[in-house]
Amino acid sequence: MAYHGHVNSPLVEIRHADVVRDGRTILSIERFVVARGERIAVLGPNGAGKSTLLRLLARDVLPVFSERTAVLVGGRPLVPLFEVRSLLGVVSDALQSDYDRAVTVEDVVLSGFFGSIGLYRADEVSTPMRRRARTAMRDLGIEHLRDRTMDTLSTGEARRALIARALVNDPAALVLDEPCHGLDPSAAWHFRQTLRMLTRSDRAIVLVTHHVEDIVPEVHRVVLMKDGRIVADGPKHEIMTSGRLSDLFGFPMVLEERAGVYRAW
Repeated sequence: MAYHGHVNSPLVEIRHADVVRDGRTILSIERFVVARGERIAVLGPNGAGKSTLLRLLARDVLPVFSERTAVLVGGRPLVPLFEVRSLLGVVSDALQSDYDRAVTVEDVVLSGFFGSIGLYRADEVSTPMRRRARTAMRDLGIEHLRDRTMDTLSTGEARRALIARALVNDPAALVLDEPCHGLDPSAAWHFRQTLRMLTRSDRAIVLVTHHVEDIVPEVHRVVLMKDGRIVADGPKHEIMTSGRLSDLFGFPMVLEERAGVYRAW
């Protein structure tokens, strides 16, 4: 069963955390919170620190120690890594690169139970696991691909397989890192419809992107990042303005909103 922590605690909370690489601070976060059921978009240019923030959430990197620093999961520090990974279902470009190989879609989805790349413990796969994997594939519209190998799929199909892999553990939050990267306009549109479908559960969604078009209407909070820092965090209607985004991306941007969907010019 997935770990969901204390009911009244945020899923994840980061306080006064710095990440240093080669003597340089690449991420400095005063406070960042993911609450249960939230739909959050983290928006910023390439190199803003968005992926490092995700790695900090997932405990793939650790902050520099100080008495004020805290990375809390379900209100607790030092949560075992396997609990963090069952709490946060992370889908990233790096994970997709790891899976660009001759592994069947069904085995990819089943590997989510073990946190492995590919399925190495086939004898430990139970009937309930297979049932949950089939349900996840069906929900993502890829059950017909279950016997295909990942290296034969389109980018969008492979991304759906990895989301199904994340969902088999029933995580409290689904974290999507640049989910439309590498997709053509048609595939990106269809993927955003999938994203809208995923927001219908009570699961938190954290969408990390540098494309304003990825911010679907169901997202209600937007976090802007630049130069390794959070520069704005608040309700979408307050944060998503032409002025703020021009400052964020460094060029005159005109933002247009239509029925909750944004376009930048």
